[in-house]
Amino acid sequence: MFDFSGTLLRVESTAHWLDAVLTENDVPLSGDEFAHTVERLTAHGALPGGPAPQRLPRRLRRLWAERDLDAERHRAAYSGLIKEAGVTEPELVRALYDRHMAPEAWHPYPDTARTLSELSRGGVSVAVVSNIGWDLRPVFRAHGLDEWVDVYALSYEVGVQKPDPAIFRFACEGLGLAPAETLMVGDDRTADGGAEALGARVHFVDHLPVDRRPDGLRPVFGLLGDAAARRVDPLRRPVEPASDDDARKAP
Repeated sequence: MFDFSGTLLRVESTAHWLDAVLTENDVPLSGDEFAHTVERLTAHGALPGGPAPQRLPRRLRRLWAERDLDAERHRAAYSGLIKEAGVTEPELVRALYDRHMAPEAWHPYPDTARTLSELSRGGVSVAVVSNIGWDLRPVFRAHGLDEWVDVYALSYEVGVQKPDPAIFRFACEGLGLAPAETLMVGDDRTADGGAEALGARVHFVDHLPVDRRPDGLRPVFGLLGDAAARRVDPLRRPVEPASDDDARKAP
């Protein structure tokens, strides 16, 4: 089981996010205005998948806590933060929110495709378990990753958020595996660590820019067990064909 943001892919920087929207909407800003707007958007945590808010306005606290339970609350929470940062033009608020769902706003980590493809070739099932308020499947399809994902457990569809064990149970049931047979890989020790309550193993990666984490997923291969690792780790030995006797599925 893999987390999405900060584990398999990372969202673009706040500066790139803002620049893309301003360019598309033909809205000019001076250098100082642009820099100050980026600073305010960052401080308010207005980019979904980006830095968390440094301080939440009281009126948005409940909405923030529940933002990943459905699409409406997710949009309302982040639109509210965009406005708090000083961007109040309705069209720009809408465009900024919509931009973060575009496939081009997300960048896979250098080893994401290799990891997922090798797991699939080795007969290892994969689930993506994410606290999110929108459908990330188009992002995976656009980056050529969807073919290696067997199950999507998305909080806004399941109706619960990590670390609630129910979302991990949903993923395990979709994979047809007992929790003890699974491995959860994520970057958030609280949210992703919730899988431990069901008996799943957990491995954490660092939420770093893509150019600073070239092989953060590599340890996954060593955590699958010897039989699976021999089949799926391209750096240990050639991939071996899976047999019915030793095939082992673990997300």
